[in-house]
Amino acid sequence: MTELLNDVHSLLKEKNFFKVKNILKAENPADLAALFEELFYNNFDEQKEFMMLFRLLPKDSAAETFAYMNTDMRRHLIDMFTDKELREILDELYIDDTVDMIEELPANVVARILKNSTTGERKAINEILHYPRDSAGSIMTIEYVSLHKDMTVSEAFEKIRKVGVNKETIYTCYVTENRRLIGIVTVKDLFMADEDAKIFDIMETNIISVDTHEDKEIVANMFAKYDFLALPVVDRDNRLVGIVTFDDAMEVIEEENTEDVTKMAAIAPNEESYFRTGIFKHVGSRVIWLLIFMISAFITQRQLTHYEDMLVVVPTLVALMPMITDTGGNCGSQSSTMIIRGLALGEIRFSDFFKLVFKEFRIAIMVSAVLAVVAGVVTYLLYGHDILVSTVIMLAIICTVIMAKLIGAALPMLAKRIGLDPALMASPLITTIVDCCSIFLYFTIASYILKI
Repeated sequence: MTELLNDVHSLLKEKNFFKVKNILKAENPADLAALFEELFYNNFDEQKEFMMLFRLLPKDSAAETFAYMNTDMRRHLIDMFTDKELREILDELYIDDTVDMIEELPANVVARILKNSTTGERKAINEILHYPRDSAGSIMTIEYVSLHKDMTVSEAFEKIRKVGVNKETIYTCYVTENRRLIGIVTVKDLFMADEDAKIFDIMETNIISVDTHEDKEIVANMFAKYDFLALPVVDRDNRLVGIVTFDDAMEVIEEENTEDVTKMAAIAPNEESYFRTGIFKHVGSRVIWLLIFMISAFITQRQLTHYEDMLVVVPTLVALMPMITDTGGNCGSQSSTMIIRGLALGEIRFSDFFKLVFKEFRIAIMVSAVLAVVAGVVTYLLYGHDILVSTVIMLAIICTVIMAKLIGAALPMLAKRIGLDPALMASPLITTIVDCCSIFLYFTIASYILKI
């Protein structure tokens, strides 16, 4: 990409626009957007060059490239566009892409976009913006092919040829009656049927659809489950209001995965990319949780103060304490990661709580047995052949592993139950909780075995 950028940059300096245009014509819109991003962030002083390059794009790929761009680049271009250029871009953009852009831009830029949209486009945009941000309605497009049940196959193809160029997808067509969804038919079905066959006779009536207010993450997961290319969105009266396409579902999955990963690392979610996020915003998204975990460490410290006398008598316990806490934290993180993933995929439900906890308990028994034997033997060999200390370590490992795995399994389930994101109950939080509990178990066992 850097080599391509250098070539384009050199050709623009030479004013060899014809060759630049041919280079751009051969590139995919997604790759062109990446090229513009590199130019935008690394050579931002060349504002005229950025705009000149966009104007050299072929008309059919300019809107697609614009749709792939991030908010900063779109805003910069819109500020530079004439009203005529803006209208041309908006005419080529799909409605859902326009809505996504409007949600991210400031009010003055949005006002200019709406001013240069047609009455029909403004109505469609406002309708989609009316839906909750995390709903199916907010990510749907109204650009689909609608057929009538009494049409013949040849009539259906005639309509597809007439309107399909402006639709986001034509592979799946929707059969409606008084706007109510009564069936679907694919282009493959139409190709395989006789030209005089009625749509009613070949359409599929066993339809999977979603309500406009359905959570968009659930909608995205349905694509993975059913291998859909598009999914119809209906209102409460089963009237077809739009469709969610595969590319929009993939964007939702990427957003949700990013959000889960950041939450699991105890970082507040942020929609911007790493380099587009300012330092102060990075600090703000991280420092709160770090402060919470640091303050919680004082609880652990207070516990150690309580057992100072025991540590003086058996200093070996201090050396072995990190092994106990680290093992507990790792075991808890393993369980919580598996449960959070299962909840995200819909494989685990709260009704499985006791079944899941019992399974993790059995896993913990077997894992702790292996770890306890190894830890006991190593402790015996390295720390003065003291059988009592080895016994303390073995029992502490067994109790800690069982406790950590049960906490790691239960907390994400309980979070889901009370409406919190299970990803919050991930590695940092689990480790903090397990550390406190494992130290308590460790010294309780030690005081009992060693009679201190």
